[in-house]
Amino acid sequence: MTTHSTPPESANGNGGNRAASSPVSSLPPRIAVVVNGRAKNVTSEVISTLDQILSGGDLFVSRSLEDARDIAKTLVARGYGTVLTGGGDGTFTVMVTEVVREARRVARPLPRFGLLKLGTGNSLAWVVGAKDVKGRELGADIQRLSDHAGSRSLRLIEVENIISPFCGIGADAEVLSDYTRVKEQLLRTPLRRVAPGPLSYGLAAVTRSLPQQLFGKMPHCRIVNRGGEALRLGAKGKVLGRPIAAGEVVYEGPVRLAAMSTIPYYGYGFRMFPYADERQDRMHLRATTISPFAFVTHFSEVWRGRYEDANAVFDYLVEDVEIFVDPPTAFQVGGDLRGDRGYLRVALCKTPIELVDLYAPPTVDA
Repeated sequence: MTTHSTPPESANGNGGNRAASSPVSSLPPRIAVVVNGRAKNVTSEVISTLDQILSGGDLFVSRSLEDARDIAKTLVARGYGTVLTGGGDGTFTVMVTEVVREARRVARPLPRFGLLKLGTGNSLAWVVGAKDVKGRELGADIQRLSDHAGSRSLRLIEVENIISPFCGIGADAEVLSDYTRVKEQLLRTPLRRVAPGPLSYGLAAVTRSLPQQLFGKMPHCRIVNRGGEALRLGAKGKVLGRPIAAGEVVYEGPVRLAAMSTIPYYGYGFRMFPYADERQDRMHLRATTISPFAFVTHFSEVWRGRYEDANAVFDYLVEDVEIFVDPPTAFQVGGDLRGDRGYLRVALCKTPIELVDLYAPPTVDA
């Protein structure tokens, strides 16, 4: 871990893992920035610029999960009012998970979380209005986030003790796996500067993912409701049929993808979950059997979240579900691959976070 900081202060209290924590509006205004030292746009120049902008000890550079855990302890102990993450969705997911875990452990309030768009993907950037920043623009962006940005409460999902905006099993994780392979190949060519980004995703989809989906057999999936009433949604979000009670099957059959989210977007503005904002107490579950041919021919509608086919796209609002997949299939959380899974328990996280939102009304001092 690279930090410009003094050792962590000792935390008061000895609360257990179940101690409640929640955002508090009266938190101190001090800002911390945590950047992923392995992210594409986190260069030595960016780190140097951030070091000059921030007060001493407020910049943290993480290069591993162990770094993130140590940083989270420091952030919670010092009681930062706002924590900005610089990197992609994976960086945000890791830091929120570790900070929430530590805040629960010592019964401390959570900071606000915000984004500096310094990575690839960045699904949350489309939700909160974060723009690409570089060089000296970082100072203006941090100042704007500190002085003018409002905030919104956001529930996230929790799966395998990871807190994230979204997760998925099936085609989305397989595309991510193919993207990683293509990116690694391009990094060894003259195209290495553009390897992390849309080019690699496009090449991965065309040369690997779509052919695999075209000729491969879809796994069988069974999704069971383990929370409050679940709702099936039809065209334009209209509720279909009766509510699905706890213990009942939400969906059973073949799937190309089963994914859950509390925000509408995947990376690059892909509006995968158009009903994620419908209710604060539910996440959007989407299961689909869409064919590669339909995906390509209706790509614009799919990308904008406007594709509707009651025989191929199955949308639900759920609180807590168990997912059984046979055979085990590729799984991702927050855009990071986690290997193959045959079973998952995915629930709406009980701890909401406060998210800095440039679309929200600015805060006004009393």
